[in-house]
Amino acid sequence: MAVRAEAELLICDAKGKSVFAAEKLDPAGYLLTMGGEVYVSPAKADKKDSVRLLKDDEAFFIPPGQFAFLLTEEVVKVPDDAFAFIALRSKSKFKGLVNVSGFHADPGFYGRLIFAVFNAGPGDVHLRRGDALFMVTFADLDEKTAKPRRDLKPQLNIPTDIILPIAGEIQSLAGLKANIDDVEREFDERLHAIERDVAILRWALALMLGAVVTLVVRMLIRP
Repeated sequence: MAVRAEAELLICDAKGKSVFAAEKLDPAGYLLTMGGEVYVSPAKADKKDSVRLLKDDEAFFIPPGQFAFLLTEEVVKVPDDAFAFIALRSKSKFKGLVNVSGFHADPGFYGRLIFAVFNAGPGDVHLRRGDALFMVTFADLDEKTAKPRRDLKPQLNIPTDIILPIAGEIQSLAGLKANIDDVEREFDERLHAIERDVAILRWALALMLGAVVTLVVRMLIRP
């Protein structure tokens, strides 16, 4: 079933208080919003950063060809006799985002959901804290699972260890083009510097040659 009878108890905040809102019900589930943390892989080696904390309604963007970890605002509780399907909404996919993380939450899961996404589009994808980007759908199991997930503490933040594999520079077509443009710009600057130095050298040689010629002529015409 899409929404369980006790859905009000399954969507809460970090303190465990229900934040269920009927207007976020979807024909196939419940809408979840972008939360207060995000990590975007660096497009350039000199642009490295860590997990970013977002203020209310603060915007950010994911460059083309880059990965990102997105944290939900809501905390999700999955009962021991249920299974949660999680998905990126179509309006986000149309922008070029692809969900490359898991598509479910295990029975017993308790915490904020982390979505790993990849920008496969040609341009930056701009998002904002509070945007309804995700959806969760609860499905009943025949009975409680014998091995529900039991974490030591709720998942409320983006763990730093999961960002290590994508913390380095990830090359994309846009990133490669930017690097090529930087190389061309540096080459042009060096070429102009060499041309300037050559012009100065020619001017200096011309002065020296003129001085030598003048000296020789004076020596030849001296009585």
